[in-house]
Amino acid sequence: MEYERIPKPGADEFAVRPNLDDYEGTRAAFDYERVIDELDGLPGGGLNIAYESLDRHVAAGNGEKACILWESKDGRSETYTYADMARLSNQFANVLQQLGVEKGSRVFVFMDRTPELYAAVFGALKAGCIIGPLFSAFGPDAIRDRLENSGAVVLVTTPKLKTKVYEVRDDLPELKHLIIADHDAPPETAEGELSWNELMAAAPETFEIVATGPEDPAIMHYTSGTTGKPKGAVHVHKAVLGHYATGKFALDMHPDDIYWCTADPGWVTGTSYGMFAPCTNGVTSVIYEGGFSARAWYEVIAKYKVTVWYTAPTAIRMLMKAGEEAPKKHDLSSLRYTIYSFGKAAAMCEPIGSSQ
Repeated sequence: MEYERIPKPGADEFAVRPNLDDYEGTRAAFDYERVIDELDGLPGGGLNIAYESLDRHVAAGNGEKACILWESKDGRSETYTYADMARLSNQFANVLQQLGVEKGSRVFVFMDRTPELYAAVFGALKAGCIIGPLFSAFGPDAIRDRLENSGAVVLVTTPKLKTKVYEVRDDLPELKHLIIADHDAPPETAEGELSWNELMAAAPETFEIVATGPEDPAIMHYTSGTTGKPKGAVHVHKAVLGHYATGKFALDMHPDDIYWCTADPGWVTGTSYGMFAPCTNGVTSVIYEGGFSARAWYEVIAKYKVTVWYTAPTAIRMLMKAGEEAPKKHDLSSLRYTIYSFGKAAAMCEPIGSSQ
């Protein structure tokens, strides 16, 4: 079968000139020291992913810029600025300290894509903890394997997902705190559980970030376990250089972009490129709580005028299966750059699928 070749326009032909407009020249001159110079570092010295993602933008006067455009499963929309996310993460960092959680402790999140998940991740990083994301579709065995191996002392989860945790709770003696978060209403908590809403309501909104250095551990990602038990890989705070640089050059993020990464935050793509890359580059991210639906996905792109879209080949195949008429019902002309998972393929886009 022959396919029509899509020509690549020159850099000057795009409405927004690509950051990587001269690959060979950029490659030859690239030096991570220059990347370091584009980041701020902690005010007192050191490096922290959460500070580079949130607080430095607030300090630069961009606190009122939208950080997250969140859409719930039932279509409700909420906007969180960089100042909002800095404040919420400060509160959760204070919660952890008040619970006696120390620097280097493992704090895991087992949640759907709600604002609380993002506040927990950045707050744990501010407290000097090592964050561990769990895929919300994991079963009890997968949860146990990761929490047991990591020695996690805190798990943030939801009323819906906590039932899976209780199936293996007795196998996790190091898990001291189970925090239950519900975005829509204060959750009912049982004995041995803590309410996210109550803890956050009592927590101060300012926090002095725990001193972390470039080589301090920041996040643990686990393999899927296809070859035996899942294996944990620890990423340090210095990884933020890669998050920022690849966001700028590979994902071509610009200050005015509206970015959407469809990856679940329980996996490395959903944290590195769903949280850290866009936030360190100071762009606005769309977070959609719902699952896959061709109609819903096209509606999200059109509604929020997404400019940079990062998704997976499987999703592209599912959208193709939905047919050529589906995108024609929505104005997708805002899209200028689409990335298909793990950097295997990427395409600068002319406006596509504009409604007639």
